[in-house]
Amino acid sequence: MLSRKVSLVLPPPHLGDNRADAERCLAVLPFREVEMPLSVLRHLPRVLREGNWKVTVTLGARTGGGWRLLAVEPGDTTARHWGVAVDGGTTTLVASLIDFNTGEAKATASCLNAQVRVAEDLLTRLQLSEEPGVREQLTRLLRESVNRLVQELASRAGISPEEITALAFSGNTAMTHFFLGLDPSHLCREPYLPVVNNPSFYRNREELNLVIHPEAVIYCLPNVGSYVGGDALAGILVSGMHRREAVSLLVDIGTNAELVLGNREWLVAAAGAAGPALEGGVVEAGTRAGPGAVDRVWVDPSTGEIRYRVIGGGKVKGLCGSAVVDLLAGLVLAGIIDRAGRFTNGRKEIEVVSAEETEQGRPLILSQKDVKNFLRTKGAMTAAIERLQEAVGIGFKDIEYFFVAGAFGEHLDVEAAVTLGLYPDLSRERIILLGNASLEGARRALLDEKAREELVSIGQKLTYIELNADQKFMDRFVGAQFFPHTDLELYPTVRERLRAAGRLKE
Repeated sequence: MLSRKVSLVLPPPHLGDNRADAERCLAVLPFREVEMPLSVLRHLPRVLREGNWKVTVTLGARTGGGWRLLAVEPGDTTARHWGVAVDGGTTTLVASLIDFNTGEAKATASCLNAQVRVAEDLLTRLQLSEEPGVREQLTRLLRESVNRLVQELASRAGISPEEITALAFSGNTAMTHFFLGLDPSHLCREPYLPVVNNPSFYRNREELNLVIHPEAVIYCLPNVGSYVGGDALAGILVSGMHRREAVSLLVDIGTNAELVLGNREWLVAAAGAAGPALEGGVVEAGTRAGPGAVDRVWVDPSTGEIRYRVIGGGKVKGLCGSAVVDLLAGLVLAGIIDRAGRFTNGRKEIEVVSAEETEQGRPLILSQKDVKNFLRTKGAMTAAIERLQEAVGIGFKDIEYFFVAGAFGEHLDVEAAVTLGLYPDLSRERIILLGNASLEGARRALLDEKAREELVSIGQKLTYIELNADQKFMDRFVGAQFFPHTDLELYPTVRERLRAAGRLKE
């Protein structure tokens, strides 16, 4: 655990045992190499006597091994022992309040990453961070978002935020840099270097000043390379692909898509800013998931009639990512869009939602530009996967399992994703949805030293391929902009559905 609570009964002092209070306390602890900071020493005499020599000590892990004494309380308070796991996403943050005694989440909350006020996409934030004061602003906004979640979780659990004695943060490399207040500007320029790959344990008050306990220990999951961060390593950990003999492919679809290919012998990874299109970000009618967003679309393959579902009902605000994927897959199967992403029969756009049904009083339109933008995003993901396969000399048919991490991927319709080529055409039981693996990885890191060691081991085993300067990736990207792929032999079930619908020229 990142934090431990231990109930102690100390022998009262007397003339024959006049050890100092600190020595008396440390002597009965079941751990060695325990550091007692000045902040604890100042209150120790009062707390020991107030508790009649029965106290609870809270310990936090420290860099290099051993423990740091975070707090001493009178009586037995071991039943109240809390930590927080954070998924620090580029667009959305999710956090869970973890009960150290059970390992379970007491409450979970999410909020928009306040950094979007500065810039929606990660690359722009990295570029702007070089301007005076912007890096500090981005760090402050991210920590404010974390604090907001912590306060909400504490309120829902009926505890004080200062009862939280440990926090584990999982995010991509840039988010970890912003969270720690590190300079991220070299992540986006050759040779694409992070400041640190394996962050240490940090003390809250001295180094981050969050609203949790002042002496709380803060841990960030390690990262590999400029864009493959702790969230990707968390996905590997949760999937267990690094322990399997079979070759697996992991895709973490968020605002940035991270890809990992491998097995227990080897792992290769790459990443890129593929997510915004999938979240509706480059579709004119796109919006984030929430009240008023269309999250499901059905297209009649015979008539082309479009039906949809609105989150919360009522007027439509826009299309979220899962709806965009449903819509495009349905339009391809209905022959309204061809496999190259072009509208057929002279169309240049299609009305998805009528003006009468929208908040804006204007129809929601899917344009040719929208389709091409999405196709470029899909093509980038396909090209990245093919580049990883090429690097290790395997093909699509060699992949046994396909893991999908990230909350967004959890909400995609699998058949629609396969139809567009976002997912490989494997038997569906081999397509495994992990949900928010980043958050789960942070929870495991919070609770288990072995999980933290395993994360470091995964990072050391992983080979990162930088696609920003890879000509082979660019060559494949040009040829990958097709639904589902230029080679339909790789997508047999989609080929049969297209053939059955009369969409293939024999």
